[in-house]
Amino acid sequence: MAVGSRIRTYFQGQWHEGDVPVMRAADHGSWLGTTVFDGARFFDGMTPDLDRHLARVNASAEALMIKPTVSTEAMLEIVREGLEGATDPVYIRPMYWAINGGAAGVLASQDETGFCVCLEEIGMAPAEASTTLTTTRFRRPTLDCAVTNAKAGCLYPNNARMLAEANARGFDNALVCDSQGNVAESATANAFMVKDGEVFTPIANGTFLSGITRARHIANLRADGVRVHETVLTLDDFRDADEVFLSGNMSKVTPVRAFDDRQYQIGPITRRARALYWDWAASTK
Repeated sequence: MAVGSRIRTYFQGQWHEGDVPVMRAADHGSWLGTTVFDGARFFDGMTPDLDRHLARVNASAEALMIKPTVSTEAMLEIVREGLEGATDPVYIRPMYWAINGGAAGVLASQDETGFCVCLEEIGMAPAEASTTLTTTRFRRPTLDCAVTNAKAGCLYPNNARMLAEANARGFDNALVCDSQGNVAESATANAFMVKDGEVFTPIANGTFLSGITRARHIANLRADGVRVHETVLTLDDFRDADEVFLSGNMSKVTPVRAFDDRQYQIGPITRRARALYWDWAASTK
């Protein structure tokens, strides 16, 4: 499914123009969902934390018991080659999938792994673009019943249920709880809240990926003198917050203007988090 307007695909050792087919009908990935991916961004001539996103797709493959076949360094060279001449914002998506199954079919074989990189032109959201949240009855799984330590395609149908429920209520996204009823993240990104000038975010407990961009915001804010707490948070904590924003690779910072009937302003800490991120990214060019 193409989201952006222009796509380049690296597959079988070369770059192709367009959204080319990469997976066959009987591949383990298309049959049983053994796929992993990651996402990085190119914008304003920058690719912040690209190496960390590429390293994570290899870690995700190992967690899903797929053999990664391309080193982080080699992926960096592939992506840099694909981005040559690019000026518009690009979503960088490396992907692996299992090809063959073992004797019983379910366990993926380690003898062959599919790999591609998709470069998709997708614009960055404007600074003032915001979102709304509601609750959902669906929860984040735990490591004993799902591969929550991987950025795996098989996890996303659960997120889609969350979004469908939120959309049916007239909201853009859902604030999602873990199995204990504490806030984990949104259906699509990590969550932050601000109270009395201090920042709070759910502590990483194995039910959601503690995002690379999330970690960057924490480091940037702390370096700027803002107190940031990784802790257990409830839905009521978010209802009582002064500001709420989401953090993900696609948009980096997304202000939240409403959580059910609770309204928020796009506050100074949210704006500061965005400015700090852009300043940091520019410093790494």
